[in-house]
Amino acid sequence: MTVLALRTPEDRFESLPAWPYEPRYIQDLPGYEGLRMHFVDEGPADAAVTFLCLHGEPTWGYLYRKMIPVFLAAGHRVVAPDLFGFGRSDKPELDVGLLERLDAGSLCLVVQDWGGLLGLTLPMEAPERIRRLIVMNTGLGVGKSPGSGFEQWRAYAAANPDLDVAALMKRATPILSEPEARAYAAPFPDVRYKAGVRRFPELVPTAPDMPGVDIGRRAARFLGSEWTGDSFMAIGMRDPVLGEPVMRALARTIRNCPEPMLVAEAGHFVQEWGGPIARSALDHFGLGIAPA
Repeated sequence: MTVLALRTPEDRFESLPAWPYEPRYIQDLPGYEGLRMHFVDEGPADAAVTFLCLHGEPTWGYLYRKMIPVFLAAGHRVVAPDLFGFGRSDKPELDVGLLERLDAGSLCLVVQDWGGLLGLTLPMEAPERIRRLIVMNTGLGVGKSPGSGFEQWRAYAAANPDLDVAALMKRATPILSEPEARAYAAPFPDVRYKAGVRRFPELVPTAPDMPGVDIGRRAARFLGSEWTGDSFMAIGMRDPVLGEPVMRALARTIRNCPEPMLVAEAGHFVQEWGGPIARSALDHFGLGIAPA
């Protein structure tokens, strides 16, 4: 079956602030033939630990630009893919495969928003490879709404099919410069490229009969009873959607999750305060300290 998809022109990604990384692509992931996925892959290929950074909605790998240098400075490898529909990856008009393709040792999953909805289901599939978690403002899809903040966001996204991504990011994260806010909007030249942005809020498994609930519940059971790895959690305290109450509940779900790091000034996109978070996580895991 041919998948209709759009490919964002490369010139949209020229001269982005603090984003010097060479683009890499995979075009033959099983089940996604014909679609091209972009990812960043930096650091030693034979590093003992690889940090796999998964973004959410409506962002892309650029969200991790303040964390990637910290992990690299400590000698680790970092892989940051763009989910299909976002970033430099193709945008279907109407993902575990990458994990299998990575020639990596022990993995540390770094997740937020949809990165967690998807990524937190991976440890039960590859418990021998995924030994560490860095969890930020996210949740598991277990058939229950996170609350009124999420429902308001879902309604807003549905009412604004041509969502102004730069304005949204600037409003949610006032510390962003105008060039940084525009960088978040770079993947979306016009409304045709925003199918993923429109669909993702609708797909969050918030009712018991929605697709993905069984997987989310299995993941919750695994993380609560069988997870033997190490975890680190950071909470953006100004997040009206997936803030402290949601994250405290998730911390109780993850076996032996330590007391979270509370980032008082951060909102939903907590990676914008990512430097101190990354350094604290490295210290917690005993994986070296990167310079401030």
